Amino acid sequence: MPRPIKWRRVCGVPDSKRFGPMDASGNMLEPVIMTVDEYETIRLIDLEGLMQEDCANQMNVARTTVQRIYNEARKKLAQSLVEGRVLRIEGGEYRICEDVDRPGCGYCRRRRVEDNENRNTGK
Repeated sequence: MPRPIKWRRVCGVPDSKRFGPMDASGNMLEPVIMTVDEYETIRLIDLEGLMQEDCANQMNVARTTVQRIYNEARKKLAQSLVEGRVLRIEGGEYRICEDVDRPGCGYCRRRRVEDNENRNTGK
């Protein structure tokens, strides 16, 4: 019997899901596909400055899993940049974080506050 999937918790999907060269050359090559959970490790470790252990706790996975996901994500970023290929963010084994009041999940709270303010002001 296969092991059940352990869903990775992410704070949200990226607003932009496609990145690439400005000229048309990147469109002729096979795109690099990064999963949403790979994107989340890049966001948490590189942008938010979390250690891998803290990232693992926030995503509800083991540190070794985060390390593997992070290494794959970095490889895909490099491949896209060096080879001039389009990077698409899609798929993965994840669930969107719904726990607004969870400690350490400031990104979720910040995004929800901004979304609510934008709805209230009509932006």
